[in-house]
Amino acid sequence: MTDSPPTATVQARAIYKEGFGFYVKDQIENAITRYRDALEVDGQLAIAWNGLSMALAKQGDLDSALEAAQRLVELEPEDPLSYTNLSRILVQQGKIPEAEDARARAMGLQMRGEDR
Repeated sequence: MTDSPPTATVQARAIYKEGFGFYVKDQIENAITRYRDALEVDGQLAIAWNGLSMALAKQGDLDSALEAAQRLVELEPEDPLSYTNLSRILVQQGKIPEAEDARARAMGLQMRGEDR
């Protein structure tokens, strides 16, 4: 028997998927709204933080995008994609040394993962 995710997580994922649907249709404001709705249901849903950071960056709200990306890193500190996302946003902000640090962290985690 496998453990099913809590109801809130299932609900938050469904809302996230709606947001992603808006994102791919380039309906960024709607995507942001749905990502935030998902996070109200489950604030620990990392994929929603990722989506929110990408949508906010696409909208040009780089400060909020950075905050969302940092939250993603807090939730998934061993995921190289978390740091890649953070690095991308830092580059958009012109914070190149910080972006390079985040990229190096992503590469280190990825290499460590490949060694397993």
